[in-house]
Amino acid sequence: MTVEALLDLFCARAGLICTVGAGGKKTTLYRLAALHSGRVALTSTVFIPPFPKDLQATVIRAPSEQVVAAVCEAARTHRAVAYTGVVTKKGRFEGVAPALVKEIHERAGFDVTFVKADGARTRMIKAPADDEPQLPPGTRCVIPIVSAAAIGAPLSERIAHRPERLAELTGAEIGKPLKPEHVAVLLSSEQGLLKGCDPAHVVPLINMVDDAERREFARTAAQEALRLSHRFDVVVLASMRAADPVVEVVRR
Repeated sequence: MTVEALLDLFCARAGLICTVGAGGKKTTLYRLAALHSGRVALTSTVFIPPFPKDLQATVIRAPSEQVVAAVCEAARTHRAVAYTGVVTKKGRFEGVAPALVKEIHERAGFDVTFVKADGARTRMIKAPADDEPQLPPGTRCVIPIVSAAAIGAPLSERIAHRPERLAELTGAEIGKPLKPEHVAVLLSSEQGLLKGCDPAHVVPLINMVDDAERREFARTAAQEALRLSHRFDVVVLASMRAADPVVEVVRR
């Protein structure tokens, strides 16, 4: 798939593009940002680990009262800027308030801003908390993410962030294997990974589809999610660290 096709698949050419869920949010953001040839920003509205050393972007860390001016100044001379707050928490940096992300995007003249809009504590699947996601106003596209590695694994804290909430939402049982239909409910529910997404465009991503079994599980989950919701028309199956990341696009 060409660079242009991948950016278009995720509606990632312009505007505020947010990832939510678990199992590849940062990987997806960094991959899309690296492919974009325009003026690009990367940020988070929640705590985030340090940006990778090979990220081709100028990094800005500033308190909330200074971050707008600091990023706008950097954007005058740098095509790509990655920015966060300065407060640290167990090796992570504070996110930037959603309204400030929108203001920075507009004032700095970025073509696209890629935003990590919730946290998952490195798990493979999650259900949102009451205050999640933290989407900037005017978000153009939301990419809800689940790892295919979670399908077939027993539901526990080892694979899931907030497993009890996930069980309540999807009908899965703690300690029992997650099924494709559980993932479909999570992707299609307004209390799941569609929470707070209106009126943004939505492109779900099932990531870490690294073998034939995961692909079959992911395809089943994607088909069922499309049946359950009309908020999206495609579900992308991918391995976002691979050289050619898109495995399959499941369409309505």
